[in-house]
This record gives sequence, C-alpha cells and structure tokens, in this order.
Amino acid sequence: MPPSPSELAYVPFVSVENMMGLVHQIGIEKVLCDLADAIEADFKRWELFDKTPRVASHSAVGVIELMPTSDGEMYGFKYVNGHPKNTKEGLQTVTAFGLLADVDTGYPKLLSEMTLLTALRTAASSAMAARHLAPKGARIMAMIGNGAQSEFQCLAFKAICGIDTVRLYDIDPSATARCAANLKRHGLKVVSCTSGQEAMEGAEIITTCTADKQNATILTDNMVGSGVHINAIGGDCPGKTELHRDILLRSEIFVEYPPQTRIEGEIQPLEDDHPVTELWEVISGKAKGRTDAKQITLFDSVGFAIEDFSALRYVLTAIKGTSWFSNLDMVADPDDPRDLFGMFERANQ
Repeated sequence: MPPSPSELAYVPFVSVENMMGLVHQIGIEKVLCDLADAIEADFKRWELFDKTPRVASHSAVGVIELMPTSDGEMYGFKYVNGHPKNTKEGLQTVTAFGLLADVDTGYPKLLSEMTLLTALRTAASSAMAARHLAPKGARIMAMIGNGAQSEFQCLAFKAICGIDTVRLYDIDPSATARCAANLKRHGLKVVSCTSGQEAMEGAEIITTCTADKQNATILTDNMVGSGVHINAIGGDCPGKTELHRDILLRSEIFVEYPPQTRIEGEIQPLEDDHPVTELWEVISGKAKGRTDAKQITLFDSVGFAIEDFSALRYVLTAIKGTSWFSNLDMVADPDDPRDLFGMFERANQ
C-alpha cells in the first residue's frame, strides 16, 4: 500500500465555489473594504517588494500574463488571461489563478482561483486610489462599460468611498440591464443611460472599463469637465486605450508602476518622460494627491502584482479556521528528502 501524504505535502486550495462561500460569509462589501486596506498597507511598504512588469504573451485575440512579486518573506504570482472575444463564445474574458510560497523554503502556502478574486481586488484597488484622489464628498459615479467587472466597481466605490448613485452605460444595452438588475438589492440608486454623455451628467467620479483590444476613444475631451476623478481600468495592454489624448494632457496622472503603465496604460500615447505620480508615494505621504477642487485626477490603473499578492495574503488569513478550502496533495515529501525515487517506487508496492 503506498504511503499516505504527510502534512508537508498538503497545500490549501481555494476553489471558485469556496471563494464564493468565503465572500458571502464575510459579506462582499466587508471583503472589498478589507482588500482595500490590505492593498494600501502593502503600498506603504512598496520599496520592500520585487517589482517587474508582467510577463506577457500576446496573440491576435488576447494576452496571457504572469505577474510575480515578493516582499522577501512570501513570494506570489498570478496567471491571468485577457481575451475579449471569449464572451461571444460563451467564455469569460478573464480567468486567473494564483499562488503564494514561503521564500525561506520555497514551499507553496496557498493555491487559489483568482477569476473572482481579481475582480474583487481590482475594484478594491480602484476605490482605494479614489479615496486619496477623488473629490471630497463625491456621491455620483458614471460606470462606462458594464461588463463582468462593473458591479464589483460600483459596490467597492459605495463601500469604500460613499458613492450612492451610479449612472451606467454600455454599447450593449443588455449589459447595462444586467448590471442594473444585479445592483438592485445593494442600496445604490442606479440610473441606466443610453449614451456615455448621458452617463456623465453630474458624475464626480468616472470609471471606464471596456474590453475591446484596440485604441478606442470611450471618453472625448469635451465630455470631461473640471473637478472630476477618472478611474481608467480598461486600458491594460499595448494598443488598448479608452481616453482621448487631450484628457490626459489636462489631468494629473497617477499610476501603479510606470515601467508597466507606459507600455500598457492610458499613457501609451504620451512621451516617455511625461510626468506621472506613483500611487504608493501619495499613500506614503511622499507626494500629493488631489490639491485643487477643479483638478482632474486620473488613476491609470493596469493592475500590478503587488495588488494580487495582497489579495492572496488576505485570503490565506481569511480561510484559517473555516471550511472554505480543500487540501491538495501538491508537494512530494519523501521520508528522506534525498530519496524521491524511493518514494516513487514504494507507491507501486
């Protein structure tokens, strides 16, 4: 009879089913607030982390990426894809999974789905940035692009920034209808709009989140007045943007990691030396955020590995003492660490 796996062989795995159960048990708005706090705490120790632009493999129909980082104690990475054409085939645009490992031993400590978790952490990151950059007392947000990320964004801005009204627009009216229906029971005033211009009426925060892999102009310069905060999350790979260049030139621009954002973000059309402020510097008090009520602030968010690291660490803590994970026999653990083949042979006896 083959030997049973030891405790060292097992790695906690959070499936999609268990992730949903965990979030429902805690409460989605509480999870979004907790994630925002976890991400902000890690941004305050930004300088401790390994930082590199994500490793991307582009094709004509999408992109597959690896996003690694480490704080010197834990190592984490996320695998994620982005395939806008997938929805027409009944598939998700984005799927993801991630892993945390102990730097001292290299042993994995957590394997988790990250399709749902990425949606949660992206929304939490957006709202975390907005609480440093958005106009004080902002209550109305325009949500341009009502795809899979939109409800998470709306709930994060409600829970973290106090938004009470969302104005929705998508070129696909059925997407807007679905988003409005999903938000109906979550305490927000939801206004469905028939154009981007209509959605912008009265909005103090503008979130753009469209999926087409192209240089598109979702917001034109005349649509954006003074004193707003723009949360631009749709531009996230080379050749994919949402904002007219003139909006960028009127805005104070805040980014996660400039070497990655200049390749993938809204600032692709600008000169390489165009001034931007790193968000971690604002959070740490090393740079200023919004300084003027009439200022346009722009968070050019492409998603960065440290945000995923924070989310995975949060999940690792949150599952302790719960049943929202399963143990995977994932690490070979022979009685003698030099006798891996002997363990293999005994499994056949």
